[in-house]
Amino acid sequence: MLPFIIGLLAGLCLSFFLFLLSRKELKQVEESRLRVDQEKRIAVNFMHNMALAMSREPSRKDLLSRINHAVITGTGALCCCIFEKVEGDRLKGVAVEGLFPPQRPLSQKALEQALTRSQMLEQILRSEEIQMGEGIIGEVAQTRKGVLIPVAENDPRIVQHKDPSLAVRSMIVTPLLFDDRLLGVLAVANPDDDRSFSTMDEALVISMAEQAALALHNLDNLNDRIEKQKLDLDLTLARDVQSLLLPTSFPDSTELEIHALYTPAQKVSGDFYDVITLPEDRVGVAIADVSGKGIPASLLMAICHTSLRHYAQAYESPAEVLRKLNAVMSAEMRKDMFITLVYAVIDPAANTLTLARAGHELPLHLHRTSNGEFIAEPVGSEGMALGMVPCDIFDEVIQDVTIPFAAGESFLLYTDGVTETTNLDDEEYSSKRLRNLFKSLREERPERVNQEIFESLEHFKGDSQHIDDITLVAVRRKSQQST
Repeated sequence: MLPFIIGLLAGLCLSFFLFLLSRKELKQVEESRLRVDQEKRIAVNFMHNMALAMSREPSRKDLLSRINHAVITGTGALCCCIFEKVEGDRLKGVAVEGLFPPQRPLSQKALEQALTRSQMLEQILRSEEIQMGEGIIGEVAQTRKGVLIPVAENDPRIVQHKDPSLAVRSMIVTPLLFDDRLLGVLAVANPDDDRSFSTMDEALVISMAEQAALALHNLDNLNDRIEKQKLDLDLTLARDVQSLLLPTSFPDSTELEIHALYTPAQKVSGDFYDVITLPEDRVGVAIADVSGKGIPASLLMAICHTSLRHYAQAYESPAEVLRKLNAVMSAEMRKDMFITLVYAVIDPAANTLTLARAGHELPLHLHRTSNGEFIAEPVGSEGMALGMVPCDIFDEVIQDVTIPFAAGESFLLYTDGVTETTNLDDEEYSSKRLRNLFKSLREERPERVNQEIFESLEHFKGDSQHIDDITLVAVRRKSQQST
């Protein structure tokens, strides 16, 4: 009987022990399940917060602050910092919450001068730049692999400060990656319950870092699109202003036929032309090329265009007009900008054309020689580009040149986009080709001349990607039969 009782008691004890063990395991399983559920909720809430933030078009500073706060709330950490990758493959702290420790030893002077710890950390955060591979932050950025440091006291990669509030007990550092592109590093330190970070904490931080990187990438894309829209709007406005300045019709003359062809390489161009009605039935014709492209060139073009019209009415001499224009434009231009320009005044009554050239391509005069042959001859004139040299030097060099311009003769102005058009062999169209083509078009009206030249350029260029502004202005003295 006694052995039976002893066996029964032993069985009961064993059953009770197994019951306790099973209950403990069930509790652990339940705690683990609750922990996983909690982490899922934290991750989902984090994703929701990031999506909500993006829907409100936050600033970068606001988004970084939201990320930090969400990471601290989710992990129970005391501090968090985001280091952003900047130029030169360096890392710079851009957002911090809590007393996140600097990544380099602090001097006593810095500690004494700081009014508050938070002020000190913010100053250091914005001034400190970490090289790739430097410390734990640089290591994670370089390897692109996250690091869990459960116990950080004796880890040589961690800078420990004398100030107890800046001591690092435990740390998680993970890269911010999007599409294998490093955006920065996320670092979390010191759980608030004196425990060490676990692998589950690390998994949670990695998940948050992935979502944070996606949010930052989307914000960058959003900002890029906004900037592009602003730029497109600016370009559209500049193009509209430019189109208003360029003449679409020309003076009604019984003596002259005029046509212009203008094809900008971008929405706005640095090229411009103008045809100006002058007293005594004279006509002014100008063409210019502003260095550079885009909005700066178009704005400079607008100023030059307006000033040219003013001085053309005030002075008969083209050279004097350019002297006045150079004085005005030199004050408006940056040192790296200049304008080449030709301004010609046609006097049908005197059968002459007088021009001054400020460093621009030589215009072509199509006329008969003394032996009756037609020739497309460059018209030379001394002069330097506007804004290139001091006014006294410019004024001394610039000069007028007067040539006969009789019935049946033609005159062609063009920008360097014509002669410098290149083909797939990197060969330029050249002024020689232009002269020969212009000569062959001696019987054609200006509109046909410009169209033939443009088609020749397109054929010569072929599939070449070379693109430049192209502007042509053709003028023809009507023959006696057509007048």
